[in-house]
Amino acid sequence: MKKSHLVAALFAVFTLVPNLRAALLTIDTVTVGDAGNAADTGYGAVAYEFEIGKYEVTIGQYATFLSSVAATDTYSLYNPSMGTDLNMAGITQAGISGSFSYSVIGSGNRPISYVSWFDAARFANWMNNGATVGASTETGAYTLNGATTGIIPKNAGAAWWIPSEDEWYKAAYYKGGGTNAGYWDYPTQSDSTPGNVVGGAPNQANYRVNNFYAATQSSSYSSTQNYLTDAGAFSSSASAYDTYDQGGNVAEWNDAVISVSSLGLRGGSWQSRDVDNQLGSFYRSSSNPSNESSTIGFRLASDATPIPEPGTWAAMAIFAGGAAYAGWRRRRFARPLERERTSEPLVPTSASKV
Repeated sequence: MKKSHLVAALFAVFTLVPNLRAALLTIDTVTVGDAGNAADTGYGAVAYEFEIGKYEVTIGQYATFLSSVAATDTYSLYNPSMGTDLNMAGITQAGISGSFSYSVIGSGNRPISYVSWFDAARFANWMNNGATVGASTETGAYTLNGATTGIIPKNAGAAWWIPSEDEWYKAAYYKGGGTNAGYWDYPTQSDSTPGNVVGGAPNQANYRVNNFYAATQSSSYSSTQNYLTDAGAFSSSASAYDTYDQGGNVAEWNDAVISVSSLGLRGGSWQSRDVDNQLGSFYRSSSNPSNESSTIGFRLASDATPIPEPGTWAAMAIFAGGAAYAGWRRRRFARPLERERTSEPLVPTSASKV
């Protein structure tokens, strides 16, 4: 870094420290390396190192987001089904517009669902803007400015964003360890169809096997039964980069433009059946970005440049030196915009609406 840039950055730190300390949550990420890897039948090639959420964004994290920005809920970030659909509830909303409050029902470590692509984009913007109380949801990774329909491209310099299909695919299926390592068929480091037993057995996921649900090990459906599993519940079924639930639990938005009216989804959900292979690398789907479903959630990607903890920023500002860099860590705090990532347009496909 040029000296002039360092001085400017350290000067800016004095004004940023209070906001960094006020960040309401962190997101665990893993590094997806092997930059410049080969593609797998057209997908998965990424020329740069990046970070991606180790887990799907959870109910607890989304409730924190709502409590920060949705006292009025201008953009309908809260779907009432988050509280009433007992298959995944969820989050309750209380009070009246202008003073809405939000509470988690049950385990907050399960993935959020009933979120549109626009909800996910606003969450990404909030992270870009510090994840503080009232941080903007309208600019940052995506310039929304009130938009709730259409296709919105990612801005240059995003620090948190909805993954491109290539980023998502690589994190899920690439074997790692070089640029020509190859790909697994499933995001559990396996070419064999996963089972669905919750716990420590390898190659397992939250979806239906022989029509049996993972959460109950029964083929009987109940409208009052929770079917989501906690982040990391399949403890020996991570991808090669150590992500969890990129197969099953909830399907995840990616940032790929499928058509003039739809964006990409990958990974299948708790409702998916083994005979449909929706967890496999060979299955792609899409939906209108305004769609909200019991089977759709998201995870975020972020820039791979290491960042200091808030206290480390202060030390850097005081000493104007580099010694504090040794304390950097991979757990990602929301931070200022950095550099551009792009997503590749894809061949149109279709997905059923729930």
